[in-house]
Amino acid sequence: MYFEQFYLTCLAHASYLIGSNGEAAVVDPQRDVDIYLQAMQEHGLKLKYILETHLHADFVSGHKELAERTGATIAVGAAAGATFPHIALREGDEIRIGRVRIQAIETPGHTPESMCFVITDEEKSSAPWAVLTGDTLFIGDVGRPDLATTHTPPQLAAMLYDSLHQKLMALPNSTLVYPAHGAGSLCGRSMRAEKFSTIGTERLTNPALQIQSKEEFVRDLTTNLPVRPEYFLQDAEINRNGAAALEALPPLHGMLPAEARQLLEQGVILLDVRPVEDFARSHIPGAVSIALGGQFASWAGTVLGLSSRPVLIGATPAMLEEARMRLARVGIDELRGYLEGGVEAWQAAGFPISHTPQMTVGELHDALEVGRVQVLDVRRAGEWNAAHIDNAVWYPLDDFGSKLPQLDPQAPLAVHCKGGYRSVIACSLLERGGHHNLINVLGGFDAWLKAELPVGAGV
Repeated sequence: MYFEQFYLTCLAHASYLIGSNGEAAVVDPQRDVDIYLQAMQEHGLKLKYILETHLHADFVSGHKELAERTGATIAVGAAAGATFPHIALREGDEIRIGRVRIQAIETPGHTPESMCFVITDEEKSSAPWAVLTGDTLFIGDVGRPDLATTHTPPQLAAMLYDSLHQKLMALPNSTLVYPAHGAGSLCGRSMRAEKFSTIGTERLTNPALQIQSKEEFVRDLTTNLPVRPEYFLQDAEINRNGAAALEALPPLHGMLPAEARQLLEQGVILLDVRPVEDFARSHIPGAVSIALGGQFASWAGTVLGLSSRPVLIGATPAMLEEARMRLARVGIDELRGYLEGGVEAWQAAGFPISHTPQMTVGELHDALEVGRVQVLDVRRAGEWNAAHIDNAVWYPLDDFGSKLPQLDPQAPLAVHCKGGYRSVIACSLLERGGHHNLINVLGGFDAWLKAELPVGAGV
């Protein structure tokens, strides 16, 4: 048997290719599918099936394009209500590729249609070798239960408890666990960084599996859920119908600074994808910074939305193409174009340039001592509750897409996150919203802790 995990760091997304005797199956494919085609060509495999563990909410799947390009059959849980040609899987259904048997088990909870796939390599053993758990069971975590419009979070959490204990925990302890996401994904709360585990390890170490009572499990799982980005429900619908092929997207339109300025004045978003330090040093006033170096696509979907139709600003053609690909992975397909020549062309045209002042945590501490600055913490709730700077204002970046924090736009405002990525996004959004006395805190809260500066804890 051939087995490969493809891990997409920017979305913390894992997909899988399974092969045997010249046949193959892909599970939970990302939108850009050439990686699977190349791997199958290298290993002499022909794609027979494309399996989806559920209708993903945090990214757009490439199942439809992959099927069109290979003739493979898509298989998804019957409860998904998929509108594209597919096999509707139910409990106990089996799919075979070569000598590998893939058994579908219904594991509702993260979503009503969630399924897991038990893999048995019959050339080696009749016992299960691994289980692909989708978003039902993660490494050190379980799926969030609030991504459906047909069930309440408590209803889904109760279903998830049964799926975990009656289905997955019934598998042998030696069964390998391969989930669809890793640390950083918003589909759970506290996933570990490992890319795989075993049923036995998760049985002993996964905090969610240590909760014995269903009532307590439901209560725990529905408390302090991370904010659900608005685009999640939209992506699930895109995946229910199948996304258009990437090659069908129109080419990027280049525009001169005068055209970009006119669009900016009309409220169009200019999306600057350069590194945060480059943006802080020099940027177009009112542009939004979401650097390619972090979880770019997730934050673009969260704070901009799928219908934002931004103009891209980058330093190189490769940077622009990478940005476009990553945006398409979450469903931001329509772009107005890109600024030819980038920030340098804008400045050469005589248009104004802005910069974001930065300060060290030591400088921030000194400024706080004399009351010269207010502090805005844009981390998530769990981070804030664990520890934070005393007297800081908390407003998570997740909420910026719907409403900016109500702060004095003229008072000096030092913005920080964990390490400095999210804080620059926040600064750019605040500047666009009319704040003009912003300071980015270098190194964020990690640097504050490293310097052993005082913190508060609890809400």
